Amino acid sequence: MLKGNRAFSSFSVDDTQKAKEFYSRTLGLEVSDARGLLTLHLAGDIKVIIYPKPKHQPAASTILNFAVNSVEEAVGELTKRGVRFEIYDQPDLKTDKRAIFRGGGPVIAWFKDPAGNILSVLEER
Repeated sequence: MLKGNRAFSSFSVDDTQKAKEFYSRTLGLEVSDARGLLTLHLAGDIKVIIYPKPKHQPAASTILNFAVNSVEEAVGELTKRGVRFEIYDQPDLKTDKRAIFRGGGPVIAWFKDPAGNILSVLEER
């Protein structure tokens, strides 16, 4: 029934101004602002809506994955821009000292936006 319909994703934040700064200036994405909502304009004409939510709770899982050629390079560049990457030390999820996971599956590193939502950069070959 919905096969031919366009779809998009959305997520909430507690402060759209902080989100706009982070996604546009820190991550370098195109962000538009209309009627209190932000729209991320991603590669492939993909749009993601960011909406304010008064009692926002950060998503418990990754909301956006950015495919990159090199996680090492992406972590280095984003760290220079002030992004802090998450260090995990769990039995099934261990990152190295640069916060990069290399144990099964794609090479990946996670970070959070100002609202606490989890994002990642991952190698897609």
